[in-house]
Amino acid sequence: MKFPKEMRTFCPHCKKHTLHSVSLYKRGKERATSWGARRQAGRKRGYGGQKFPELIRTAKTTKKATLRLKCKDCSKELMRDGIRLRKAEIVE
Repeated sequence: MKFPKEMRTFCPHCKKHTLHSVSLYKRGKERATSWGARRQAGRKRGYGGQKFPELIRTAKTTKKATLRLKCKDCSKELMRDGIRLRKAEIVE
């Protein structure tokens, strides 16, 4: 699905409809030394292996594209969950 580069939508900070620039949200790289990663590594150590069953067959074939909207007036950002789709792109 194609999304516009700019859209007019409600800004909760300005409390009115303003022009927003649209970009696709991309998750950042996970830290290997974060507490959750260290905890999981500790659980996997030694005999016994994986703590939880590893997911082999996934049920979903698509992901929800999250839109990052940045207000042109106050330059605050807000996230908006998109719909399930195979490919999301920003056009124009």
